[in-house]
Amino acid sequence: MNPAHLFQLRHLTIRRNSTYILRDIEWTVQPGEHWVILGANGSGKTSLLKSLTGYMTPTDGDITLLGEVFGESDWRELRKRVGVVSASISHLVHDDDEALEIVIGGRDAMIGVWGPIRPEDVRRAKRLLKLVRAGYLAHRYWEVLSQGERQRVLIARALMADPKVLVLDEPCAGLDPVARERFLSDIRQLAAGKNAPCLVFVTHHIEEILPEFTHLLALKDGRIAYSGPIEQGMRNTVLNDIFQAKITLRRAGDRWRLQKLDLEEK
Repeated sequence: MNPAHLFQLRHLTIRRNSTYILRDIEWTVQPGEHWVILGANGSGKTSLLKSLTGYMTPTDGDITLLGEVFGESDWRELRKRVGVVSASISHLVHDDDEALEIVIGGRDAMIGVWGPIRPEDVRRAKRLLKLVRAGYLAHRYWEVLSQGERQRVLIARALMADPKVLVLDEPCAGLDPVARERFLSDIRQLAAGKNAPCLVFVTHHIEEILPEFTHLLALKDGRIAYSGPIEQGMRNTVLNDIFQAKITLRRAGDRWRLQKLDLEEK
């Protein structure tokens, strides 16, 4: 693998019995790129993320992450260099955990804090909460936070270990329209920051795709339908294929919108 690559998947295949979950995935991500993974429910998006972070073992193929090869390195240590924001993490947080403790736990990719809390960890956690406009939440318990506030805390947690890659797995799920736009504004600010991590944003909502994203990976039935620059990928033909419907896109400012949707019988 070229050491300049952040990660590379070669011929990645995941099969359970006779069912293919992912099939022959080829995907390389370079520093400075921000990717959207787009696909219908059941297209393999979540399984792809689980394989990338070492939570799902591939049947065939190779995964190289930050210069380390899956199966030859300690993936538990590598996970500290890949921040993840997902519902699966949100469900593990305890109701009586304070936001500051949750963020500090991200230092070791843990839920909660294990071991002594260093003053420098507290300072960094507070800076990260302020970065995502959540400094006022530092001493509030998880159970009283809104969904939007929880997502901001989880982003701060994911940034605690200074990751090279930040995975956002359908982060806007459950947010109302105003909270969603505030959250996306935070993502835009993060992407524009100096030394920003590579963003991998997983969604099936076209309107969530921000202009800061440079590349698109479109999945259909566990295979790649498109991989490359986002301007070439955001086409009616690509979306018609992955969603199995007649979709007409339009640009509204710097964002994509659905102009027309005609359902097709499969």
